[in-house]
Amino acid sequence: MPAPTTLLDLLEPHGEQHLLAYWDQLSGEERNGLQSQLMAIDWSEVAACKKLVEARHEKKSIIKSKGFENIATPRCQKLGEQDTATSDALRRGHECLRTAQVGAILMAGGQGTRLGFNEPKGTFPIATVSEATLFDVLLGQLSAIKKRFGSRIPLGIMTSASTDTATRKFLAEAKFCGLDADQIFFFCQGNLPAVDATTGSLLLDACDHVAVAPDGHGGMLQALIESGGLDWFRQQDCRTLVSFQVDNPLAKPLDPEFLGYHLLSGSSLSTQVIPKIDPEERVGVVTESGGVTRIIEYSDLPQPIAAERLPDGRLRFFAGSIGIHAFETHFLEDVASSQASLPFHIAHKKVPFINEHGRFIQPSAPNAFKFERFIFDLMPLADSVTVVEIDPAEGFAPLKNPSGASKDSPETVRQALNAYAIRHLEQAGIIVASGAHVELDAASVFDDEDLRLIATSGVFPKNRIDGRRIIRAI
Repeated sequence: MPAPTTLLDLLEPHGEQHLLAYWDQLSGEERNGLQSQLMAIDWSEVAACKKLVEARHEKKSIIKSKGFENIATPRCQKLGEQDTATSDALRRGHECLRTAQVGAILMAGGQGTRLGFNEPKGTFPIATVSEATLFDVLLGQLSAIKKRFGSRIPLGIMTSASTDTATRKFLAEAKFCGLDADQIFFFCQGNLPAVDATTGSLLLDACDHVAVAPDGHGGMLQALIESGGLDWFRQQDCRTLVSFQVDNPLAKPLDPEFLGYHLLSGSSLSTQVIPKIDPEERVGVVTESGGVTRIIEYSDLPQPIAAERLPDGRLRFFAGSIGIHAFETHFLEDVASSQASLPFHIAHKKVPFINEHGRFIQPSAPNAFKFERFIFDLMPLADSVTVVEIDPAEGFAPLKNPSGASKDSPETVRQALNAYAIRHLEQAGIIVASGAHVELDAASVFDDEDLRLIATSGVFPKNRIDGRRIIRAI
């Protein structure tokens, strides 16, 4: 049975007729599935992605062609400086949490493949003592807020096609990590086809399926709108939305001081950064030029430019992005209504595919390009952006690499969590014995005030902790 003319007419202008190479071998169900997938693809987006591939082959770089003479790091407001501005920000942030005028969006579409973990990354056990998962730690913050302020913060969880079912199942079985089921809105990010790195053509990863990959955290806005999630947040009077990544258990997206600075500034968008020390560190940097704030990816920053330093010793481009952003809801609505589209970014990756002989190939080296949108590309569309600098020891411990790696591994993340807990316990007057492992219960310990109450309660004899302990607020 020949392929339908409608499909041939759809594919021919794009030179993708090879996607029907196995049509005659497919069952009726398989043909219907492939046809549905092909009809659902946004071919204008595919064309835009292919232009990126052409530009890469021609070694074009828009950013590099501009030069960096007029680009600088914007002014950064530091957290925790203990001045009048801090007090004002804390008051405003506490008010925001009490009234639940803020919602949270957790980017949880990633799998743990790089970790050697074949489940959604959020289900990875990471806590120092209890081995609670990333989901437990991050969702626990909302329980701690309810305990402190009596408010229920709405939470959107963005999954991907590969993690959606498993994530929903895990969280349902975990009783949503202490949250109410109706407190959470699940939505799934979109996919974009991958293309062969040599030919620029789309790939099949099965005889009846085009190879696709998640469209990046920049797909959040489109997915939020199409799923009804933005309306859901609006109905709950969430005037501000904060997005954050699932792989950072030290993340404090709802830090009251951060929220306060964002709200007091009147900015459409605020972002957290850490001071980048090593020019080789693989994080994008927040920059400013001509009154426009944007993030330049580390891969687009030439090494000599990345290594430049200011008179005070800091890197010229030191404001490293950690993927925590606050948005005014009306700003997201305005962007959505304007039909402004975020640019695509290209990445050279290993993508399994079906070769011309119908054999499944698992490549040993990058063979294809994937395409993503980044949520921080909303920055140039904002009327103003507030940049807030945090101490990485206080808010950044990303889990990226497998056990045994020297950086961003389960071991280094647990060390960071343990060091954070010890530091804050001792600041509260509680001595932690050398070699002890302690864990601050995310669902009950909101901040240092909780630890000071523990210190004065007599829970720990002589205010000393030995061995392995989980610290829960009174």
